[in-house]
Amino acid sequence: MGLTARIRTRDGWAVSHAVVTVTDMTGTQVMRAAADAEGTVRDATALAPGAYTVIVTAVGYAPTASSALVTASGRAELGNVTLTRQGGTELPPPGPWTIDPAHSSVAAVAQHLGISSVRGRFTEFTGRIEIAPAEIEKSRVEAVIRAASIDTGNGMRDGHLRSPDFLDAETYPEITYVSTGLTPASSDRWTVHGELSLHGVVRPVDLDLAYLGTGADPWGGTRAAFRATTELRREDFAMNYNQVVQAGIAAVGTTLRIELDVQAVQGEALPAV
Repeated sequence: MGLTARIRTRDGWAVSHAVVTVTDMTGTQVMRAAADAEGTVRDATALAPGAYTVIVTAVGYAPTASSALVTASGRAELGNVTLTRQGGTELPPPGPWTIDPAHSSVAAVAQHLGISSVRGRFTEFTGRIEIAPAEIEKSRVEAVIRAASIDTGNGMRDGHLRSPDFLDAETYPEITYVSTGLTPASSDRWTVHGELSLHGVVRPVDLDLAYLGTGADPWGGTRAAFRATTELRREDFAMNYNQVVQAGIAAVGTTLRIELDVQAVQGEALPAV
């Protein structure tokens, strides 16, 4: 196998229409290969030992170039190559944006028995983003999640999560997040500072936020996509229930990994479709 590579977007999706071009140090093309449906490039052409330039292109994405050193094996294994959407570092237009729950997800992942993970999601939530016109650091976000909408795919477990042992959804029906500030990490990444109200407790929580790009939708609107992650400790929000199984291992981990995939529509409200 001469060359192998996996072409991905920043959030891990395969870029199935990517093309990889390899040139030698004189600029002469020595290989050109297309990705398959899984975004994987495999080409059996053996390469002579030496240094090469590898260029990856795909319609709608900014091209990327890197160096590769081929040894006597004749192989070049590039691993994951990440492409960024063309113009992806351009910020969304200023003004209000409304989070679209039908095309967004709010997920929480917990460790189970110390060996695996259980994933749950909240199916009912609303949110609003306000992009500041001049200073992006003054942008704001707020969201409201219905605690009782937790869904892990198991009715008995979901009922327990809604109980006073965990979310106590009857007493605290809403989980809210309101941003208090924004710190740039790069041209398209930020740390969002905010306050999370969960289970009757309000605490500061930071989100690691990535902006994935903006584009038109089929209904004549404009959409922006974001991905955010953070980790929470259950005990910080007075959710101390646990069951210890063999060897002192907790049935449910004390740390939750939160994963947010957000699609927002430009404007004060969602379109009627």
